[in-house]
Amino acid sequence: MHHFFVSPSQIEEGTIPVSGTDLNHIKNVLRMKTGEQAEISDGIGRRYLCELLAYEPGCARFKMLESLEGDRELPSRIYLFQGLPKADKMELIIQKAVELGVFEIIPVATKRAVVKLDEKKAEKKIIRWNAIAEGGAKQSGRSRIPKVTDVMSFDRAVETAKELDVLLIPYEKAEGMEATRQMISGIKRGQSVGVFIGPEGGFEEEEVKKASEAGAVPVTLGKRILRTETAGLSVLSILMYHLE
Repeated sequence: MHHFFVSPSQIEEGTIPVSGTDLNHIKNVLRMKTGEQAEISDGIGRRYLCELLAYEPGCARFKMLESLEGDRELPSRIYLFQGLPKADKMELIIQKAVELGVFEIIPVATKRAVVKLDEKKAEKKIIRWNAIAEGGAKQSGRSRIPKVTDVMSFDRAVETAKELDVLLIPYEKAEGMEATRQMISGIKRGQSVGVFIGPEGGFEEEEVKKASEAGAVPVTLGKRILRTETAGLSVLSILMYHLE
């Protein structure tokens, strides 16, 4: 079933008007006909089964048939602090992280990050990345659209992460798989979790030290060195399995 997002303010008495790029998608790509059904979410957790009533100037109007039960979000908010990777890897990371249940993605400018974004480039990237997050949320049937924030410096990211309940930083020099298992198994539903992932070159020891001083626990993901686009998704998969 097709899935669309609207803002809570768009939900009217018994109907929901869908406009913008979704209108073009509904009318010209999907070619939906009146009477066809779709799922519409308000972006804050509420979902509705709807039926296309009519095309009006500037919108496709849907009739609300019923409120859908069951939140599709993880019981914990997971924040991915992702070191800026090269090329288009960030797009893949965002898409898959959204599918795995991430709550928010924070791009981080680390010392070993090859990518350097000026303000203008960063602004365009953030718009693009949030569009990818929305697409991933639609595809995976999420109740909410995870946000991709502005790029943060590593120091600012660490300060932001201090507010969270649990912080993890996969690090190639961390040892002890059993300690990692115990750390993951100790995370409780409802706790907020931050995950720091380095870029292609990994973290500098100074960065790991700063994160550790802020409460982050270095963990191992096994004997193999994982790529930056694999490491975060591995942690998210483990957390999804544990929390779900």
